[in-house]
Amino acid sequence: MSQQVNLISLNAIVPDEHYDTRLDQSIARLFPEYSRSKLKDWILSGQVTVNSEVITTPRVKLKGGEVIDIKAEQEVQVFNEAQDIDLNIVYEDDDIIIINKPADLVVHPGAGNPSGTLLNALLNHYPAIENVPRAGIVHRLDKDTTGLMVVAKNITAQTHLVNQLQAREMGREYEAVVFGNLIAGGIVDENIGRHATKRTLMAVDPMGKPAVTHFRVKRKFRSHTHVRLKLETGRTHQIRVHMTHIKHPLVGDLQYAGRVRLPKGASHEFIDALRGFKRQALHAIQLTLTHPSTGEVMSWKAPLPQDFVELLEAMDADLNLNGMPDQW
Repeated sequence: MSQQVNLISLNAIVPDEHYDTRLDQSIARLFPEYSRSKLKDWILSGQVTVNSEVITTPRVKLKGGEVIDIKAEQEVQVFNEAQDIDLNIVYEDDDIIIINKPADLVVHPGAGNPSGTLLNALLNHYPAIENVPRAGIVHRLDKDTTGLMVVAKNITAQTHLVNQLQAREMGREYEAVVFGNLIAGGIVDENIGRHATKRTLMAVDPMGKPAVTHFRVKRKFRSHTHVRLKLETGRTHQIRVHMTHIKHPLVGDLQYAGRVRLPKGASHEFIDALRGFKRQALHAIQLTLTHPSTGEVMSWKAPLPQDFVELLEAMDADLNLNGMPDQW
């Protein structure tokens, strides 16, 4: 059993018959699927707005016609089962497992993905990991991001690894293909928080948590750039948010980049390659950490997956066909 956080997004217009009704009473009638105590907690914690204004007083009276919005998080218990799912294990000993995660594999069970996840696979591979919080998963990759992850097989190892992450001592490097022509490398040092209106997404937010991403150019194509990135922090969607913030979103990232951008003069083959790349072009290529038991500094590399390689080949062919990069 584990905890998961579900994002709750509710909205309604207060009917006229709720005139002179208290806010907590009104939303209890509007959203009967949630307990009165839970709804009251959401009001008190500032997760309920009335006509776009945060209201933290449950007893405030309504007139009817107000727009109620609730953006909240709810922890639920999830009962997980072991499932026989293939794992690409790069390294394993008594304390840790290093996994090369494929695309389309969700790390934790959640809404829409109650099973078939990395966690389910770990429970099958090493049943004793059930005794470790979150089945030993100390950091995650998005569903469609490929590459290296470390999993702790016991609580002692998990504690060591979490401490390394918090102290920014674990090395995590990625490769990505982004839109546009980056001239040189740099650093994005921008706080990240929950998106104001799209609650499943993140955004640069001065009031969010600190986030630092380093990047350098590996190769420039005509209208794209192949980059290497290194994380100091590990915020949700960090690379995707930071690269979008500097106007170079990841190829294939429909959530942050939007529609596919087609460069001028692109061949039909190149257009098909761009439209056919159905995930963000992001791969966790190198992982470096201090072993929790031996104290040895260890490092692993995972080669680029085939779809990523084919995307780079298509960009190389486009460059050879059309010459030097143009400008967007």
